[in-house]
Amino acid sequence: MAASRLSPATLTLKQFIRRQQVLLLYRRILQTIRQVPNDSDRKYLKDWAREEFKRNKSATEEDTIRMMITQGNMQLKELEKSLALAKS
Repeated sequence: MAASRLSPATLTLKQFIRRQQVLLLYRRILQTIRQVPNDSDRKYLKDWAREEFKRNKSATEEDTIRMMITQGNMQLKELEKSLALAKS
């Protein structure tokens, strides 16, 4: 009954949690990209990340979003590994 008073734009709890996961992933990716020493590489990666998130902004299917979050986390780990190797 309380759900009928909510506006159509209101997120369910599950949607809210997924949204927070996506935003956290985006922030972590951008923070990691800031550590890239080369300016042109850093700009390329930043533009790439922004475009990927914009391109997938309209995704609504739960499984698809979960899969994209998993892929994003794997790519973030690869970037972190590459940066760690470059520093050593």
